[in-house]
Amino acid sequence: MNLVIDGHSVAVQTGQSLLQLIRQLGLVTGKLSTNPLAAKIAGEVFTLNYIPLREKELAPDRPSIRRAMAASRGVVHLLRYSDPTGKDAYARTAQFVLFLALRQLWPDARAKMHCTVGAGLYIEVNGAEDFSAEKLKEQVAKIVAEDIPLLRSRISTEEAIQRYTEQGQIDKARLLRWRTTPQFDIYAHGDFADYYYGEMAPSTGYLKVWDILSAPGGFTFVFPDDRNPDRVAEYREMPHFFSVYTEGQRWGELMECETVADLNDLVGSGQIRELIRVNEALHEKRFSQVADLVCKRGAKAVMLAGPSSSGKTTSAHRLATQLRVHGKKPILMSLDDYYLDRDKILPGPDGKVDLEHINTLDTELFGKQLAALLDGQEVELPTFNFKAGCREWHGEKLRLNADSVIIVEGLHALNPVLLPQGLDPSLVFRMFVSPLLPLNLDDHNRIPTSYLRLLRRIVRDYESRGTSVEGTIGMWDSVRRGEKRWIFPYQENADVIFNSSTLYELAVLKKHIFPLLTAVPPEEECYDEVRAIVKVLNFVQEADVDDEIPPTSLIREFIGGNTFYR
Repeated sequence: MNLVIDGHSVAVQTGQSLLQLIRQLGLVTGKLSTNPLAAKIAGEVFTLNYIPLREKELAPDRPSIRRAMAASRGVVHLLRYSDPTGKDAYARTAQFVLFLALRQLWPDARAKMHCTVGAGLYIEVNGAEDFSAEKLKEQVAKIVAEDIPLLRSRISTEEAIQRYTEQGQIDKARLLRWRTTPQFDIYAHGDFADYYYGEMAPSTGYLKVWDILSAPGGFTFVFPDDRNPDRVAEYREMPHFFSVYTEGQRWGELMECETVADLNDLVGSGQIRELIRVNEALHEKRFSQVADLVCKRGAKAVMLAGPSSSGKTTSAHRLATQLRVHGKKPILMSLDDYYLDRDKILPGPDGKVDLEHINTLDTELFGKQLAALLDGQEVELPTFNFKAGCREWHGEKLRLNADSVIIVEGLHALNPVLLPQGLDPSLVFRMFVSPLLPLNLDDHNRIPTSYLRLLRRIVRDYESRGTSVEGTIGMWDSVRRGEKRWIFPYQENADVIFNSSTLYELAVLKKHIFPLLTAVPPEEECYDEVRAIVKVLNFVQEADVDDEIPPTSLIREFIGGNTFYR
């Protein structure tokens, strides 16, 4: 049997792994930027320890071709750090090495995944009296130098529950009790065993570029630089973002909903309804507090930004409602209406038009109109016709009065290039909205903010725009690149960061999204991304409680029934 690996043809023997084959082809390098970390075959991602041609137990003379390999007709694409999925494999490898090192040095300590802060991952450590980041760093370097093979094995779910219970990892044992399949995969070394719901690099020696920094209550693991993976990224502290995320964790603790197992218990007992009511009350209180800050400053414009599916539109409407309580007359504006005509946008170096780029907006027009409005002048507002791909003028004019407050919502709303020179900064209030979900699968597996936003977007795009799961996921990498370049660099400059996540929404979203995901066939290009979502949702108990969710809820923006869209 012949394989084509990144365009190189190679004959494969029974029992050979992909790693052996790419070594044979000379594709293994000493640099993270060029070294393969995993492989994609017919829509699925595999470890490089994967064996394409296995010997049959009952008929060793007739080897068995693996299903994915047959579906791909022997075509294999190698994934490197520059690939989002390759980067994920690197991150999981880092998790294994970090938690193994912690187990070896402080076996009785409890380490918990916290949040990603820029290029760093913060991990909280409790119960390690002599903990030091420097000591951990030395142990991690030792494990990397040992180049321990990372081989997955399969055990029964009951055996995994018993093993984790005996090791004191009650969080994992509780989670696995919700598992519906009788088997569970683990990676193990010595008495340490863990799993991170996706592929890892072939061995610990692949963890070549990293750093560990001391942080209050734990440490920060710093990843490679995305632009140059052969060097460690520059880590920048983000105290504003971190404090908002930590506040969300405190609310999770107060509501006794820190993990998916906790959420499932609340679904089973019916107490999820109380969780919904408290979560919605918390959001209402925070919108009220933001309105107080806007009025206290005397701001005339609120610039509201956030990544895709963060709930920007509903947030703008709910803030407007709270401003009305103060006697203000809020006016909603969208930066989308300031797009340049599509035929005036120049393609990038790759020949494609990047619609996430700041240059797709007429920033000069917006700045002039904002300055004029704040100066008491009347302006005619544009409208962008998305079907025609051009700006239109319908005679819609606006002049602010003493009680007016503009709420400008859009992807680039915090970009300083939008504000005209010489503008009084006290007239502008900056708000960043993002769902910073504090819910973990277990101590060692967090649910990333981007994961939650993707779920929201899949449901919304399907329900309101008729977009397939494949279509939404196909655009997601481009969306994420745009966010990283144009949104996240400015989030720390916001006057307020609003956490738009709710602790209950995974249980609600599952009902809407699960049938869509399970209908995606394995041969689809996005199948691995779908499978990663399903792996998490398999642990989540579905909750049929839509009747409890108010029509002004941020979640209604995605599942339907949002009163602001009627």
